[in-house]
Amino acid sequence: MLFRVGSLSSKTSLLLSFFRKSSNAQFVQSKRFNSLLWRRYSSVTILINPQKQAYGPISMARKASHYSTTSAEALVQNSTNSGTRMSKKKARREAPEMILRVKLDLCSKEGNLTEAFSLYNEGRANGVQLNVHHYNVLLYLCCPNRDVSKEDEGNLTMLDRGFDIFKQMGIDKVEPNEATFTNLSRLAAAKEDPRLAFDLVKQMTGHGIVPKLRSYGPALFGFCKKGMADEAYEVDFHMRDNGVLPEETELSALLRVSSEFKKEGKVYEMIHRLRTTVRQVSEETAATIADWFKSKIASEIGEEKWDVEKVRKGFLEGGGGWHGQGWLGKGNWRVVRTTMDESGVCRSCGEKLVCIDIDPNETEKFAESLATLASQKEARTNFAKFQEWLQRHGPFDAVVDGANLGLANKHTFSFSQIARVVNELRQISPSKKLPLIILHQGRVSGGPAQNPNNKRLLESWKKGGSLYATPQGSNDDWYWLYAAVSCKCLLVTNDEMRDHLFNLLGNNFFPRWKEKHQARLKPSGDGLLTLHMPPPYSHVIQESKQGNWHIPTVTGDDLETPRQWICATRTRRHE
Repeated sequence: MLFRVGSLSSKTSLLLSFFRKSSNAQFVQSKRFNSLLWRRYSSVTILINPQKQAYGPISMARKASHYSTTSAEALVQNSTNSGTRMSKKKARREAPEMILRVKLDLCSKEGNLTEAFSLYNEGRANGVQLNVHHYNVLLYLCCPNRDVSKEDEGNLTMLDRGFDIFKQMGIDKVEPNEATFTNLSRLAAAKEDPRLAFDLVKQMTGHGIVPKLRSYGPALFGFCKKGMADEAYEVDFHMRDNGVLPEETELSALLRVSSEFKKEGKVYEMIHRLRTTVRQVSEETAATIADWFKSKIASEIGEEKWDVEKVRKGFLEGGGGWHGQGWLGKGNWRVVRTTMDESGVCRSCGEKLVCIDIDPNETEKFAESLATLASQKEARTNFAKFQEWLQRHGPFDAVVDGANLGLANKHTFSFSQIARVVNELRQISPSKKLPLIILHQGRVSGGPAQNPNNKRLLESWKKGGSLYATPQGSNDDWYWLYAAVSCKCLLVTNDEMRDHLFNLLGNNFFPRWKEKHQARLKPSGDGLLTLHMPPPYSHVIQESKQGNWHIPTVTGDDLETPRQWICATRTRRHE
């Protein structure tokens, strides 16, 4: 088959000159050329009518009007554009600003301040246009890894150079960003000047910059270290006023300075904020709390005669586990490390912990936000189909993460393992209904699923309306989590739910929901799996109606190793 082209432009002539065979501009189509055109330039249409084309060489002079040069020109233009883009990328890579950026980033990685300043001075001498990233790297390198003393002249000089860099940014009219002010705050904190660090954070709003949690750290920790409790509380207020919520590290620092300076009201506040923020505390925070209860001031404060009805009302309104009425009782505290039995009874004081209620409205809102997130991360139509399916076949008393359960305690996927747990869940279900089993499409169509016994098992689950196969390319985590939340039922999985997907859900409601609804599996001596139901009490800081405290730590997991708690009780009880 042959093709011919008429009315060639200069660009097209350049392209086709490689294939010119004679002075009459006759072209013989080769399979290689045709394959190249269609494979590499499949979006380009060359107007050829092969059914009417002669098999011999055809002169370009005949019927030239039947053919178009547009596609050939587009091919040349596409090649030119590609080359232009590559040239632009190369130019950006080789620009002095980019070369300096790469070298400074390497200095930052290696902690080489001397080389960074040498590059900075060289760049200024050569007229390189510096941007905010260049300056931020230099400011970051000027921040020492520790506080410096007045005798440490080298580090003090380094800090001063950092502030000189910031002044130069203003002279060069380079607009600072959040990282700029955060680095400056760190420089101020290193100079043991938390007031300056806080002033710098305040300046951020004047530049239209929203502070982050890290922006407040230098000022907050600086005030706490110096024992400037009231100033630390001011930073804390500024944080919350700007929608920045402190985490355990910040709350622990505020708790420590409050305890050291005998501010019992603030200690009470910080422990309760830890209760709502982190639930289980780190060993460092646990030690700070224990030190407070062992202190003399802790033994002296508290109401000896309190309004029992007011405490009871606060306990009920808070959902249980706390009353918020302040310190109750007087006298020394008995502070011990302990564990809870399976029913939530403290093995030290014998007090039974409670299971704190979850507001049904919170659950509804969480299900809605979960559906919104899932629709954003998954193909919208796929997840919408699942929601419709769940409306028709639900609600369920339990949802099973099939992939997690099938691989638990096994190197190969086991449907029989899933079946045993499914049958157990059906037996304990109030409705005696099969649980919902979520499996990926690949799990139900290939591999072990082809086994005749497994095929029959899968078919029985399908007929019972209890199996949902998530489509190819989907993340089944969204499906089983949404099903469990919307059905307000048990979720069976050993997934710790700590990856980036679950981080999107926040750390307020989700940990509370998971604690009350997640059932886990533990291998038993005979190689089978034992179902461990959610604990009948909440793993969170609890304040009893009698004024006793139980603080859970992160030590222990309640499955293999009992969780460690701090039990703090008054030696003299309320009459």
